[in-house]
Amino acid sequence: MKVIYDPEVDALYIRLTDQPAEVTTQRLSEEVAINYAPDGRIVGIEILDASEYVFHRKMERQIAIENLVPVVT
Repeated sequence: MKVIYDPEVDALYIRLTDQPAEVTTQRLSEEVAINYAPDGRIVGIEILDASEYVFHRKMERQIAIENLVPVVT
């Protein structure tokens, strides 16, 4: 998993897999899009205007990952 922030365009991308995949994009709103692989897996999540939604000035800029257990296939 990778979390990538591009300050030039103020976009945050959460990539859930390292495997390359052709994706279909479904927009949840003007700011949020989900990328799906052909088999239905979520490949990534894009958030535009990220500084407004994710890095709000009053929020602490900290990421916590809880209860993440890798699934072995």
